[in-house]
Amino acid sequence: MSEEASVLEPLHKPQVTVEYCPRCKWLLRAAWMAQELLSTFESELGGVLLQPSTISGAYNISVDGEIIWSRAEEQGFPDIKELKTRVRDKVAPEKSLGHTEK
Repeated sequence: MSEEASVLEPLHKPQVTVEYCPRCKWLLRAAWMAQELLSTFESELGGVLLQPSTISGAYNISVDGEIIWSRAEEQGFPDIKELKTRVRDKVAPEKSLGHTEK
């Protein structure tokens, strides 16, 4: 990689992890949220990992290991608008979410 390219591209792009309960059949929900995040933050994220949990009922979303949504603490699943806002605040605070923010 040229020195110029390394200046333009950050060395590390954040990774989102969606930890879901496979026994609860939440893979489809996790995959949909991953697709939404990858579409919205295609140049800001290094990827989205779908991680089956060993804890029954778990549904946690983290950015580089920092939990930004916990189903247990929040008493439910995130609305996609809220999830995108929380991810944006961590990975690209200057990014506009367009109509999602209105």
